[in-house]
Amino acid sequence: MPNIPSPNSMPDSGPDIILFDGVCNLCNGFVQFIIRHDQAGRFRFAALQSEAGQALLAKHGLAPSAGAAELDSVLLLSGGQLYSHSSAVLRIARGLGGGWALAGVGGLLPRAWRDALYRFIARNRYRWFGRQESCMLPTPELRARFL
Repeated sequence: MPNIPSPNSMPDSGPDIILFDGVCNLCNGFVQFIIRHDQAGRFRFAALQSEAGQALLAKHGLAPSAGAAELDSVLLLSGGQLYSHSSAVLRIARGLGGGWALAGVGGLLPRAWRDALYRFIARNRYRWFGRQESCMLPTPELRARFL
């Protein structure tokens, strides 16, 4: 899936939103990693299966009824644009700042290679890392960061 421009041409100045597969253990681990390293609280989160996640997908022209396995395991909505595959992961790493921003050098690799690796991992994520029966519930302290 290419980066999908927002139907609204005006940039969105709100927080960056990470959409993730709420039943995927790898994705949940990634969200926990971001929470631990996002000192500025820049990112907000929505499970793809949640009402908020489905509404955001529909707003950006993606079928809200599509299952999370049919979509990327992680999407990033930033500045009114939706990023997917390796572009989403690299932008998130840069957004964490500090040493994590160095992951942005991965952008020097051809996008086709990065995305092929991303899709390989995404395709096998349930087999390798497992899945939960339902989406994770944030703790009361983190609830404000989830849509």
